Amino acid sequence: MIDINLIRENPDLFKKACVSKNAKVDIDRVIFLDSERRRVQQELDGVNAERKEAGKNRDVEKGKALKESAALLEAETLEIEEEFRPLVLSIPNLPSSDTPVGKDDSENVVLRQWGTKRDFGFAPKDHMAIGEALGIIDTEKATEIAGTRFAYLMGDLVLMQYALQQLAFSVVTHEGTLKTIIERAGLDVSSRPFVPVAPPLMIRPEVFLKMARLEPKDERYYLPADDLFLIGSAEHTLGPIHMGETLKESQLPARYVAFTPAFRREAGSYGKDTKGILRLHQFDKVEMESFSAPESGQAEQDLFVAIQEHLMQTLGIPYQVVMTCTGDQGDPDARHLDLESWMPGQSQYRETHSSDYMTDYQTRRLATKVRRADGTTQFVHTNDATAFAVGRTIIAILENYQQEDGSVTVPEALVPYMGKDKIVARA
Repeated sequence: MIDINLIRENPDLFKKACVSKNAKVDIDRVIFLDSERRRVQQELDGVNAERKEAGKNRDVEKGKALKESAALLEAETLEIEEEFRPLVLSIPNLPSSDTPVGKDDSENVVLRQWGTKRDFGFAPKDHMAIGEALGIIDTEKATEIAGTRFAYLMGDLVLMQYALQQLAFSVVTHEGTLKTIIERAGLDVSSRPFVPVAPPLMIRPEVFLKMARLEPKDERYYLPADDLFLIGSAEHTLGPIHMGETLKESQLPARYVAFTPAFRREAGSYGKDTKGILRLHQFDKVEMESFSAPESGQAEQDLFVAIQEHLMQTLGIPYQVVMTCTGDQGDPDARHLDLESWMPGQSQYRETHSSDYMTDYQTRRLATKVRRADGTTQFVHTNDATAFAVGRTIIAILENYQQEDGSVTVPEALVPYMGKDKIVARA
């Protein structure tokens, strides 16, 4: 949510942001309704002051008339709020100064690339051809059981899934490793480790709305009997972990990491990526979340991206870091970066990681603040980012580490967690 004072002072700035983010919000209407809210509130305050005075003077008739006037003004306030609140909540965050302006993902900007694409010496297969031949991916049986966009992962692929989780946790919970990542990236941020969390997989609608992640609703799985939504990512219930709290300055940055299933209907992707495990209704992620002082928010995002790069370099997967343009950002995002991994079986880079910096857009809704050393309070800034989207990372590993005999070499970093260095066909 945006500070209404900023909208009053800079209406043209928000009009421009709405256009660049493809958001249809009538900023002039927001300003008018805000003015009406203040006018009615001022009148109500005046009436209430008169009621207080009438009570002192025991003027019953006047007090009764003023009570009726107050009731009318309160009803008017409620009517204005019913229109005003949804409108102001729909205003997107202002994009950062370094976010490129563009209409969609075709205008995103590649910032850098890492790694050398492997010369196979044979025609590389895609992950489904590899997985089916090895007996470690079964989408056909999953479709019979649960419908399309579900999969069974089997055998060594399940070991790999949990190996990725352990690798990510070993990095983000170890201060020494974080210090090394920070130094290599040339960042000036705290090396405080992440706290592991097992968060709820369901969320109340009103909290989802405060997270500014409820929409688009057709992407969400809703349980009407309980009035709960299944989360689409762990940050949906990590983000409200300090809802209604004022943190001490010494608690920042407060960093959390979680490994959870995620649930998405993929309603807007009809006919897209229907084969394989790239775009499923249920998948697993290791997700990072942090709360920081406003002046450290963007540097915190740079750390998250540096962690993502460290993890993919550890796995030896070529990738590129992409700055998304305004038209490809989510409404809460001020700055959004993606990491896209090379998929040789598809001959293209595909998104495996995202990183969102929201400034105080979410925390204004959640009432999450920090008390500064001088006694003042501010809304904290939030970041969330993928450590591993497990299914997509598995795709990258299968396609980059496939061998001509059909086996898959296990990345060296995962061998200690899997207890083997090669995946072969299941007996």
